[in-house]
Formats: sequence, C-alpha cells, structure tokens
Amino acid sequence: MKHFKTAALAATIAISGVSAQAQDEANYVLATASTGGTYYPVGVALATLVKVKLQPGEKIGMSAISSAGSGENVRLIREGEAQFGIMQGLYGFYAASGTGPLEEVGPQENLRSVTMLWQNVEHFLVASDAATTGTMEDMVALKGEGAAMGRQNSGTIGSNATILSGFGIDIESDYELMFGGYGPSAEALQNGQVKSAGIPAGVPVGAISQLMASAGDSVTLLNFTDEQMAQADGDRGLWTPYTISAGTYPGQDADVQTIAQPNFLATSADVSEEHVYLLTKTVYENLPFLQAIHPATKVMAIENAIAGLPLPLHPGAARYYAEVGIDIPERLIAQ
Repeated sequence: MKHFKTAALAATIAISGVSAQAQDEANYVLATASTGGTYYPVGVALATLVKVKLQPGEKIGMSAISSAGSGENVRLIREGEAQFGIMQGLYGFYAASGTGPLEEVGPQENLRSVTMLWQNVEHFLVASDAATTGTMEDMVALKGEGAAMGRQNSGTIGSNATILSGFGIDIESDYELMFGGYGPSAEALQNGQVKSAGIPAGVPVGAISQLMASAGDSVTLLNFTDEQMAQADGDRGLWTPYTISAGTYPGQDADVQTIAQPNFLATSADVSEEHVYLLTKTVYENLPFLQAIHPATKVMAIENAIAGLPLPLHPGAARYYAEVGIDIPERLIAQ
C-alpha cells in the first residue's frame, strides 16, 4: 500500500509542478453555514488560525462567511465564489456521485477533501405536548404541522429530508415548512410557530442551548431506537449511533440516543497544492488553538483525519498525511 501511495503522490506532485516559491499571496474564502450552528464558529476559528500562523510569513489569508450550509457551499466552490467549505458527509456523497440535490448538475469532479472535522449530531426536537414516545415516532406523527427543517438549499434541510425519507416522510408535502437558520428555527419552536425542528450540528449547539434554557421542559429532544437508526441511514453507511450525554443542554437530565454523520473540510482542486499542504499542516500542529475556540473540534486528531472522507484528497493534504505516516487508500487519491 505504501509503495502505491508514494508513487501515486509523486506522480500527482510532478504533474502539478507547484512550489512554495511560485505562489502568490492569497486570500481565501471559507463558506460555513448559519451563525447559530457549529460550522460558522469553527470556520471562524480556522480562518483565525490561518491569519495568525500563515498570513505573516506565507501571505496566506482566509475569511469565513456564513452561508445556507453544505448545499450552497458546493455551489459556491463550483462557481469560484469560495475556495473552501465545511460540508456534511452526505453532501460529499452527493457531490461524488452526482445524486440527490446535485443530480441536475452531476458529479462535482473539481471538489476535493482536506480533512475530517467533527461529527454532525442530529438534534430533532418537538413541542413536549407532542412527545408521546420521546422517539422519532413523535416526529413522524406530526404530519400536517409546522416544522423548521433549515434554510432552503442548505445542508440542514437536505440531511433532514434524507433522514425522514427513511420513515416515509416527504418534508415538503407532509409538513408546513418554516425556512430559517438554527436561531430562527429554535425561536419558531419556542413561540409555537412550528411543532418540530431538525438542527444537525456539533455538540453543544448554541441555538439549542439557548432554546432549552429559555423554553424549559416545553420542548423535548428526541431519541432514536436501534430500528429507527437503521431506517434513517438507509444503508448509506453515513450515520452512526451517538449519545448526547445528560447535562449537555440545560434541563437535560438523561442521555439522548441519536445519530451523527461526519463533517469535513472541502476545497477546489484549483487551489494551490502548497497552500493546502500548509493549511493542513498548520491545523494539525495547532489543534489546541482550535479546541480552545469550539468544543466540537476536541474530537479532531491526526489518526482520524481521513476517516469517512467522501471525496478524493486534495494533493496538498495528501502530501502532508503521507509525511506523517498515514496510509491513504486508493479511493482517496485524486486521479
């Protein structure tokens, strides 16, 4: 495996012909999601790390912008409006295969992985007067009611639609949808505009912490049974069991069994190999910096850097991982 990896990487590097000396100054845009979730603060942390560690000496800058999330981030990178984006593993799967919401535009052949980041934990909440079982069965029972499933064209609404389709739910026809980011979704549930909300993000989610602190026991965070976990994943191999430990959120006095999928950092194949190499190296040599800013990044470790990545690695990231001794499977080496 190592011989193949070394030869493939050497060929990739030779073809690119990129050197540090040949690089010009660069100011990259990192697309995240709505400000109430986890993508945005982690994106700001990454951009801050780049500005602190790479801008002074390497003249590499980065700015994090809020967006509608994974779905829009695919488009922003495709159209050159952003060079990096944080995405759900599901949207990496869609991008690689040209399926789901990307069926019309087809496979995103210019999209590359940089690193796994953290798990996107599914939080399904309902008004407590509708929580008869405390499981996803309650979500299914709310047909015809208002539901906050995310912004239009967001990764949030896409993953919520995919998960609920496993329960025979078509969110567009079965719910009265309220479109909004995490903060507005939480507020809509609290004030009775909707009966349910789906908010996937790294734990803890700021908008949910605020909601449960202010709404108290009038909202319930739902559990998944083992059978419901299998229904939600639908044999994609993306979602795995996840426990939200008691005390994670205000008033949460018991563990909540839910599911999670991976989040990862994506980029365009057109971005300089040297710059992606330096970015990847800087991230893994400064993990405490990121982890001090947002707890979701505390799960990051070099040993997990390529776990579950849905798209081939950018050659710059692949070069760094090869240097630190990570065996890169053939499927992750860009052709």
